Amino acid sequence: MNDKRKKHGRRQRRSWSRLLAAPILVMLASTTPACSDGQGGADAGAPAATQGSSGGGGAPGLVAFTGATIIDGAGGEPIADGVLLVRDGRIEAVGSAGDVAVPAGAERVDLTGRTILPGLINAHGHVGDTRGLEGGHYSAENVVDQLRLYARYGITTVNSLGGDGEAAVVVRAAESAPDLDRARLLFAGPVVGAGTPEEARAQVDEIAAMDPDFIKIRVDDNLGAGRKMPPEVYRATIEAAHAHGIRHASHLFYLDDAKDLLASGTDLVAHSVRDQPVDEQLIDLLIDNDVCYCPTLTREISTFVYESEPEFFADPLFLAEADPAVVEALKDPARQARYRGAGPDAYKQALQVALANLKAVVNGGATVAMGTDSGPPARFQGYFEHLELELMAEAGLTPMQIIVASTGDAARCIGLTDRGTLSPGKLADFVVVTADPLADITNTRTIESVWISGNRVPRD
Repeated sequence: MNDKRKKHGRRQRRSWSRLLAAPILVMLASTTPACSDGQGGADAGAPAATQGSSGGGGAPGLVAFTGATIIDGAGGEPIADGVLLVRDGRIEAVGSAGDVAVPAGAERVDLTGRTILPGLINAHGHVGDTRGLEGGHYSAENVVDQLRLYARYGITTVNSLGGDGEAAVVVRAAESAPDLDRARLLFAGPVVGAGTPEEARAQVDEIAAMDPDFIKIRVDDNLGAGRKMPPEVYRATIEAAHAHGIRHASHLFYLDDAKDLLASGTDLVAHSVRDQPVDEQLIDLLIDNDVCYCPTLTREISTFVYESEPEFFADPLFLAEADPAVVEALKDPARQARYRGAGPDAYKQALQVALANLKAVVNGGATVAMGTDSGPPARFQGYFEHLELELMAEAGLTPMQIIVASTGDAARCIGLTDRGTLSPGKLADFVVVTADPLADITNTRTIESVWISGNRVPRD
């Protein structure tokens, strides 16, 4: 089935809303300087840039990251003793030390013994609504704070699929700032919740005025507790989204719904099929329509993991960013009892189906984009992405397959051509880790530094 896989151009995002937002961008611009001295907000002990031996002036704005193993995000062979040249926020050259010369005057960052991989891309998250264990706190400040949190975990782009307000328009427009040091944002605006085709079209028209990257719908009955959006309504949302030149993303649960949504033209399967094994028909629909499959395995984890104390509550990487008050609240015996009484067995079973289906989709030749549905309460942004990678390995994917699904393929799946791989011309968004993620995917957690547009992301 691999020969059925197609590659084609994606619709380009319109930019008028960004221009309209320009007068207020200064309020959201980062204050961290571009990487001119190599210090940024680096971790203690992280390598600093050192001036090229021939002095300054020979290569203005050029930084050479040297000595690391480079994983390109496209599935190519890792480059040992690599050189990554970055100028003005973009990659100028990449290759081995024998193939890429460091120009005189370039600043140097010695990364010997480390690994560089592209910044991770979350194809399904949520940004800006949660504080602590409560939703309903959407604000521009919260959006920016959470994008900075994602970035500290090495997630350099987030596709926020629902619940987004006007602040998202402004924040996204500020990403051209040369000193950007937080994750980049795509968004879908409010989730369409119409009851009739007419209402669906009207809602899509209203959301389209925000110039979103996606239109998002939910086709799910919450294990029989609710009513699914009818086919005639979701088909109307797809038609209306495409009429505006906007991609369409579908929250779903059931195999039959996934097939009909794909046949109707949805552009992203935003969750795993979780009711039964996927079949050849679904995989053919994914491939023939060039639609990507976003597993969001940690979404299922979040429904039952707090029935007792999770193992990751002892992980220093988690604890470095977690709010201690939130952690203590999730340890509360009464809260844990409520989780145990919320039907976790059904979601545990759904997770097992999702794991098997992820492996089947990959084996069948369809494209997977890493996504988590992180952002709602207790779905910890940044950390859950690393849990997702671990679950993808549990499903049977290799570390290289997981990295590509989280970088190069994730970018393509959400319509991005300027990031996702470490190649000339791409944005200089990358992560430096101290252990080899190809030996063990959990080594993505050994983050030493994160760079966005060639700027080192500060550590709070």
